[in-house]
Amino acid sequence: MSKDVLQFKQFINGEWTAPSNGKFLEVLNPSNDEVVGLVPDGNEEDAQKALESASKAQKEWAKYPAKQRADIMYVFADLITKNREAIATVLTKEQGKLFTLAQFEVDAAVNFIRYTCEWARRIEGDIIPSDNPNEQIWIQKVPRGVVVAITAWNFPFALAGRKIGPALVAGNAIIVKPTAETPLSTFMLAELAIQAGIPKGVLNIINGPGRTMGEYLVKNHLTNMVTMTGSTPAGQAIFRAASANLAHVQLELGGKAPFIAFEDADIDLAVDAALNSRFDNCGQVCTCNERMYIHEDIYDVFMEKFLTQVKNYKVGDPFDPSSNMGPKVNRSELKHMHELVETSIKEGATLAFGGQRPEGAQFEKGNWFMPTVLTNVTQKMTIVHEEAFGPILPVIKFKEFDEVIAYANDCEFGLAAMVFTNDMNRIMRCNQELEFGEIYINRGHGESVQGFHNGYKMSGTGGEDGKYGFEQYLEKKTFYVRFKA
Repeated sequence: MSKDVLQFKQFINGEWTAPSNGKFLEVLNPSNDEVVGLVPDGNEEDAQKALESASKAQKEWAKYPAKQRADIMYVFADLITKNREAIATVLTKEQGKLFTLAQFEVDAAVNFIRYTCEWARRIEGDIIPSDNPNEQIWIQKVPRGVVVAITAWNFPFALAGRKIGPALVAGNAIIVKPTAETPLSTFMLAELAIQAGIPKGVLNIINGPGRTMGEYLVKNHLTNMVTMTGSTPAGQAIFRAASANLAHVQLELGGKAPFIAFEDADIDLAVDAALNSRFDNCGQVCTCNERMYIHEDIYDVFMEKFLTQVKNYKVGDPFDPSSNMGPKVNRSELKHMHELVETSIKEGATLAFGGQRPEGAQFEKGNWFMPTVLTNVTQKMTIVHEEAFGPILPVIKFKEFDEVIAYANDCEFGLAAMVFTNDMNRIMRCNQELEFGEIYINRGHGESVQGFHNGYKMSGTGGEDGKYGFEQYLEKKTFYVRFKA
């Protein structure tokens, strides 16, 4: 085996443990199909060991003062920063994203952890007057217990940090199960956790099939909370499975974000935002510009500028600083791109650009797909309603405000929307009428750690980030305290 191929065992109770069934999976580089790592293909026995480890460790971890937990997590964050380049390199190899974006992702994970550490002194309850004499009502916020975190392949490292930070600062123990496509960078956190002094069993990282190991983790009576980022069908399956134990469930699922540019929009600003918000990470972002609505008065000018930039977009080696976009994550996703384009053309759309694998010897292996723009699209077409999660953008011309709001809301998802206008009345109406948890005004996608990443409808439940996200990891306990006067 090449020394460049990473191999990890299960990380349970602070130790590397061979999978119970002895099975391992290959992790492939989406750029060239080469093996870059081996990870466990574990089973329910591994999951049970992790659950028991977490359950035991959590009881002691919860006794640590919150500030002490945060101090340990600050060290953990610092160690991640020190290993930034190594982690980003592995992240690019396993996921295919640009190296610069991988570096940004490592920084994002650190920011999630450090921000949550700031809440260690802000876990506040309430004292409420009682209806009875000589009595007070105390409401205290306490850890939920054992948290199971299931992460997605598009931003695996950032999502791990997003969930590990609040879970541990709040006093929970956590089991992280990354996806099989991109688990390597997440497993790299294990050694850093040891170095940081995170007690054994507080952070466990295991890998195995979602339909066996994942379901077992979610349904188990030792699990108190499930936090998951992924597809809506997977989220629905987790929600059903968690009902067996009535565990608290937090889901961040699919999206089909509308991008709306009104006639008074700053066209250059909107064009740049539309480009980045569609093709960042090869379009594999839940808040990406998935369908674009451009007012008829600016449509021709906007599209001329937009298509010029798309045609100049460079698809290539993710480690090449001149590249603008890397490959899709796997063959299944690539196949989905081709099918969406074929369906759109059959339904009457025009392929304005892209729609195929780039030409050249360097693109013969891997999962490459060109940035793709579809015009003459109507609201009823498949591409307007099915999440692409890739570099395909349908464009629709509109005339009236009410028309475009109806188009935007005509969707089962409700995660994010982007609006470009300088009319404050229109902005306020969009705020009131758009059915999305995040709305970006005159800017592209991208949330902040102190905000609240929250989806409506089929885009999830619970939300993450900020104080409201942190509170997902805390349970409330009420005391009725009677005393002698």
